[in-house]
Amino acid sequence: MARHIVIDPVTRIEGHLKIEATVDGGRVKEAKSSGMLWRGIEQILAGRSPLDAQRITQRICGVCPTGHSTASTLNLDSALGVNDKIPDNGRIIRNLILGSNFIQSHILHFYHLAALDFVDVTDVAGYNGNDPDLRQVSKFISNGNLSPFVPRYEGDYRLPKKVNIAAVKHYVEALNMRRLAQECLAIWGGHMPHNMAMVPGGVTENPTVDKIADFRWRLQKLRYFIDNTYIPDVVAVAGVYDDYFQIGGGCGNYLSYGCFEMNSEPDLTKRERLIPMGRVSAKDLKPQPVDPAKISEQVKHSWYRSDSDLHPSRGQTEPDRKKEGAYSWLKSPRYDGEVYEVGPLSRQLNAYVNGFGPTRELVNDTLTHFRAGPSALVSVAGRHAARALEAKIVADAMADWVVQLKPGEPVHASFEIPASSEGMGLTEAPRGALGHWITIKDHSIGNYQAVVPTTWNGSPRDDKDQPGPFEQALEGTRVRDPENPFELVRIVRSFDPCIACAVHVVNAKGREMSKFVIG
Repeated sequence: MARHIVIDPVTRIEGHLKIEATVDGGRVKEAKSSGMLWRGIEQILAGRSPLDAQRITQRICGVCPTGHSTASTLNLDSALGVNDKIPDNGRIIRNLILGSNFIQSHILHFYHLAALDFVDVTDVAGYNGNDPDLRQVSKFISNGNLSPFVPRYEGDYRLPKKVNIAAVKHYVEALNMRRLAQECLAIWGGHMPHNMAMVPGGVTENPTVDKIADFRWRLQKLRYFIDNTYIPDVVAVAGVYDDYFQIGGGCGNYLSYGCFEMNSEPDLTKRERLIPMGRVSAKDLKPQPVDPAKISEQVKHSWYRSDSDLHPSRGQTEPDRKKEGAYSWLKSPRYDGEVYEVGPLSRQLNAYVNGFGPTRELVNDTLTHFRAGPSALVSVAGRHAARALEAKIVADAMADWVVQLKPGEPVHASFEIPASSEGMGLTEAPRGALGHWITIKDHSIGNYQAVVPTTWNGSPRDDKDQPGPFEQALEGTRVRDPENPFELVRIVRSFDPCIACAVHVVNAKGREMSKFVIG
């Protein structure tokens, strides 16, 4: 008999995500991914000064605001005609700000969001060794204080006790590493979240010898942690859970806009980046170009009355919560009508097939360790590995970039706001491809659209009823116990979902509105 599983909300992610799965014969036959909040940022921006965009769009999310400040600033560079005039100092500082957020976000995802699907924190109960962090966690757990580690689905915890206890210790260490990464960002961005330094034309922060030195010593600690703790922990977990190299594959198409600008080429599709722009299919692993004109958003199964299959530059965001057949506040972005996954896996696959040296070397070494081919990356374990390797690639590159800064030289190019113009900003947030589009009319914002990574990955079915990447990754999965479907949340969390911050609807009279199953 078929069973219907509802996980609402999925925990240890940003925002409110509902996953539904129909299980028949022990396998998922159909899955639905529903974003349960309406963002509304597009309406907030309409009619405001274009220069408000890089400030307001950061409020889409407190976890990954830096991607939005980057996309919005590139968008405005384009619309204001200064995208080929950014001084090297401004370009490099932008990269350092974005890179700091990448490192913080990747460490956050593995240790504080996803690893708890594989690491059993209760194993530390009764610990009486010399490590003060572990003693504190043990005391906490032994007194019955299991939050924030519960509620949870009970996984098939397989790690040897010694490895498991080390992972719990690293959970605590990772909190300090994230703090260091946030401090790295704040040196150049002013504060975190919601940096103040990124602006059209460059940045507002001037490099000094002291700031460069402060950044470098923090970055060095982060690089040591990535090399000697983060990557080894991911390898250790993947080695024990090697079956997850065959689970959660998904749609098989991978899109990256690329990020970390290496020059100021005005055409974003030709601009040199540390991580390249491109598309790749798991079928042939051949690099393909990206044509932004082929991007559209479909809304057949989304709670919007807007026209469907529109390019984001002409996008509409008109909510309709009662729309028949709809089940998500997320739209369905598509490239040339096809479903694409975005994120660290997509970036590293594109870098790999484009012959990017650091990626090829690290990926080949990792695959050799697991005696696997590139297709193994297209999986739950592959996403975690791609994220860890990317953290190293970005951190190592930042060590080179920071010493290229030249104190005393310009950080910003001047501009004027035109009466009318259009712009596009394409970059990568930690969770994947991020695009912003603007239309300026009468010196103000006439239209603004942001297509975020989880809109791609968590999208509902499109106009052709093609399931989104989450949905395709879930379908076919074997579920041992429908009452404890830990396999499903492991797959979803491997994408690092980020349901954009949005309006919360509450009942002021306190009446019960819904019952939730926490995953």
